[in-house]
Amino acid sequence: MTEQEILDLFARSGALLHGHFKLTSGRHSDVYYEKFAILRDPAVCTPVCAELAARLASYRPAVVIGPTLGGVIIAYEVARHLGVPAVYAEPGDRGRVLKRGFSLEPGQKVVIVDDVLTTGRSLREVIDLVDSYRAEIAAVGLLLDRSGGTVSVEYPLITLATVSAASWEPEACPLCARGEPVTQRGSRRFAAGA
Repeated sequence: MTEQEILDLFARSGALLHGHFKLTSGRHSDVYYEKFAILRDPAVCTPVCAELAARLASYRPAVVIGPTLGGVIIAYEVARHLGVPAVYAEPGDRGRVLKRGFSLEPGQKVVIVDDVLTTGRSLREVIDLVDSYRAEIAAVGLLLDRSGGTVSVEYPLITLATVSAASWEPEACPLCARGEPVTQRGSRRFAAGA
């Protein structure tokens, strides 16, 4: 699949939204990528994850890890295509943790997968978690990098598509200045009880 085919898939599936959104990071944007529009439909999700798995295969991971919530589906599907187990990084008191009997072994080759990258906060938390087990991060795979490539990591970063989506701090948001109502989406909002 080409980058344009991935972006077209986001648009056709209803995952590309326009409006005034408060992002997980707290920043505001006029564009939101609703990954669950992709993840809810196996006919869309399966080939997208198969493509990500194909691009990660050369890194020969022993395990795939993804952050909850959306990363669970992606990690499972990518791991299924690679023929390896998947584990899931859940929120803890200080960053991400492994629960449910999951663990990583020192030196074990791991690929991290996630859905939409904006600031890299969730990704950094998973990297810190994998590092705490002294496992080896072989690569990071993403469905979409909405930072335009401005977020970097010290590992090979494999993205199916990259876009530059504008975002602003709330006090500098032109949509707020025009009085447009803001919508908050994303899983951290619900995890925090908002």
